[in-house]
Amino acid sequence: QVQLVESGGGLVQAGGSLRLSCAASGRTFSSYRMGWFRQAPEKEREFVAAINWSGGTTYYADSVKGRFTISTDNAKNTVYLQMNSLKPEDSALYYCAAKRRPFVGTYDYWGQGTQVTVSS
Repeated sequence: QVQLVESGGGLVQAGGSLRLSCAASGRTFSSYRMGWFRQAPEKEREFVAAINWSGGTTYYADSVKGRFTISTDNAKNTVYLQMNSLKPEDSALYYCAAKRRPFVGTYDYWGQGTQVTVSS
């Protein structure tokens, strides 16, 4: 059974940093693409960043480029999202997700989310 468990959210002032973690279990994820998404109240879920576990190719939404960094720790089977220079508009529920090759269509597995709140 695949499980994705997010942690690391919290309350931070604008300009601050947070690091989100996503602990993945239940199978080998080396052939997966891992993604971070977020959803603010009354808004649609939006893509934030993704990484191919094998090879390390990364993808970012324009709104977070240069501020957020996605990475993996193979030994811990964990995906990270380092978030710097946070803005109030980054406040949202952040979700971790996993997608199998050939990386088409929607993501196959989702976590429960971790809340990020950025105060001005």
